[in-house]
Amino acid sequence: MRSNDVLGFIFAGTLDDKIPELAASRTTASVPIGGKYRLIDFVLSNMSNSGVNNVGIVAKSNFLSLTDHVGSGSAYDLSKRRSNLTLLTPYGGKVFSNYVETIYNMHGYIEHCREEYILISPGNVVTNFDYTALFDFHSKHNSDITVVYKKGVVPSGYDRPVTIETDESGKVTQMFIKPEKTDEVVNHFYGSLLVKKSLLMENIRMALSLNELDIKKLLQKMLDKYSVYAFENKGYTAIISSINSYFDFNMDLMKKEVRDELFNPKRPIYTKVRDDAPCRYGLQSRVKNSIIAQGCVIDGEVENCVIFKGVHVGVGAKLNNCIIMQDTTIGKDTNLNYVIIDKDVTIKDGRSLMGFDSYPIYIAKKSEV
Repeated sequence: MRSNDVLGFIFAGTLDDKIPELAASRTTASVPIGGKYRLIDFVLSNMSNSGVNNVGIVAKSNFLSLTDHVGSGSAYDLSKRRSNLTLLTPYGGKVFSNYVETIYNMHGYIEHCREEYILISPGNVVTNFDYTALFDFHSKHNSDITVVYKKGVVPSGYDRPVTIETDESGKVTQMFIKPEKTDEVVNHFYGSLLVKKSLLMENIRMALSLNELDIKKLLQKMLDKYSVYAFENKGYTAIISSINSYFDFNMDLMKKEVRDELFNPKRPIYTKVRDDAPCRYGLQSRVKNSIIAQGCVIDGEVENCVIFKGVHVGVGAKLNNCIIMQDTTIGKDTNLNYVIIDKDVTIKDGRSLMGFDSYPIYIAKKSEV
């Protein structure tokens, strides 16, 4: 299978309802992470690095931030003559609530594309994944459908998680929807799959005609008809399915081994470039074990924090275990611990906010505290 014979298809709004704070003014895929990235950067970069040249992004609401960020796709090398990035937004004011209807109503776009296969991926997964290994596995086993899974505990936030069992060759023997035990190590299918385009559309049309709109049950039924294999993602993977998983991932970035794996120079993660001056540190500043983006002015103390572009931390301020998004101003003599602050927020002088590692405080975009 050739990589340029695969159409990338990303669902940007995966689990929007599970992170209502972060997704109030944006879709899940455009949630800022890691100081200068968005969630969508990882899946788009993975596809581009694997030779997938044509990508469609399905966005059902709050997609202006996503549109501004991905633009024409040039940052991901997807705006050349033989490559393309398309944002698929609702039309006629109608938003579809399930994957079956959404895929069916995108059939014009899907069938117009020349690629024979379709690679479906959610927009809430952070990983550096080589899809060419998946393509080789799919071809080698002559698979009809290949799903990607992660071995581990199912992340919080999934109401109906899907787990699978396989035989020694990797063929899926069982698929469970909302299994009883999700707090132990299982094979969690998080939504990425590779399938022949004609096979997918044939089954989507059949499901719609029978009013069977649950894509998970559809996949479960297809086990009896088709050859379904599973490919394990063995690398570091963070699935953003709650405010806690968002916080935990950003804290994970303090670990060198996590950064080394995610930001592999052989498979770089691309993002929209914003030119800022280098970060400036004041004479009274103290920074320890933190990620500081360019354009910041740090005059206070920062420890175990992720600080985005253009943030100003005032003199005497003490920040611990915080995520501060871009262009936020932290006043003098403030004390913040386990706090997530969205973009363009102003924290006045002398304020004190404290959450906990299992319950970080969230301050909404453009707030004033």
